[in-house]
Amino acid sequence: MVTLNDYLYSGDTVLRILKKYMEDLKESAKKNHNEVDLIHCNFLLQIEGLLEHNDFLTAQSQRIREFYKYMVKEYPYLSFTFKGRIKSLIRAEEKFNGYIVEYIYDYYTKNGTYPSVSELKNRLTCFRDLIAYRIVISMPKCHLSCLKDRESEEISHLYRIANVLPDFLEERGFTAEPAGGVKESASKLMDDAVRPYFRDYIEQESPNGYRSLHITFFDNSAGCYMEMQLRTKEMDDIAEIGSANHLGYEKKQELERARRDRIPEGECIYFDEAYERGMKLQQLELSKLDVNMFSAANNSLINDGCGLFRGRLILPYEHLSRFQNDLID
Repeated sequence: MVTLNDYLYSGDTVLRILKKYMEDLKESAKKNHNEVDLIHCNFLLQIEGLLEHNDFLTAQSQRIREFYKYMVKEYPYLSFTFKGRIKSLIRAEEKFNGYIVEYIYDYYTKNGTYPSVSELKNRLTCFRDLIAYRIVISMPKCHLSCLKDRESEEISHLYRIANVLPDFLEERGFTAEPAGGVKESASKLMDDAVRPYFRDYIEQESPNGYRSLHITFFDNSAGCYMEMQLRTKEMDDIAEIGSANHLGYEKKQELERARRDRIPEGECIYFDEAYERGMKLQQLELSKLDVNMFSAANNSLINDGCGLFRGRLILPYEHLSRFQNDLID
């Protein structure tokens, strides 16, 4: 079986690793008539395009910068940042295989049989966050007459921004994707016109405290999807360094993707291969990898200059409020 791990010790660049992995995976898929591995190759082709072709990312970020400029003008008293990243190769590979493991496990638990290849294919067309942008806002204390109002003021602004974002970006070549009723907002602060497009993790807070507004767009110019997340600084702190931090999220996903107690080994090749690939990635010792522009002292201290393990940044735009003594009405 071909796995990404086999290519991480040669000193090659991420792009060369990706090309070799895809070529060998495709050859193996054709030889063994493995339709899921062919889908896997197409998925990896998307990652290659993101890593290799930067022109469309530059054009995309410039169009998103137009919304940043709008916010600078509309909310000069707010502090906010715009961040963008491409999902790393290892995280993307983990997610693809994790989806297979989770879907087959849940399907088998519910039905006692395995999903058809067509059902599995349909599940593997849902990747929308390979490119992701985040808007984080904060209301400086100097603009508040009462600090108790800070959270409500920030959340009110967050929904105001959400209400204008879809139309603004649609005028610039993006199409908002319906959320299909997932986490549909019940907030009175959200306009009915945009409600079907947002997944509201503020009104429907996760058990670990995660809160955010999520919306997916299709970039008609680049022909790809991207996700946008809107958060207050407090929400971002909880997601980054608090109870919902990504390390905890990844550990939870690792546990979910490690399930195989109900799936007899050898009965479903798609499950077996995805499970093994996922387990091998979880067991990587990053300090032993030999990848160009990547190094690690251990699995926590990492210097990733190529997007192997940590997402590559597309943009950081920062607006720090210049008004330091004006209370907002």
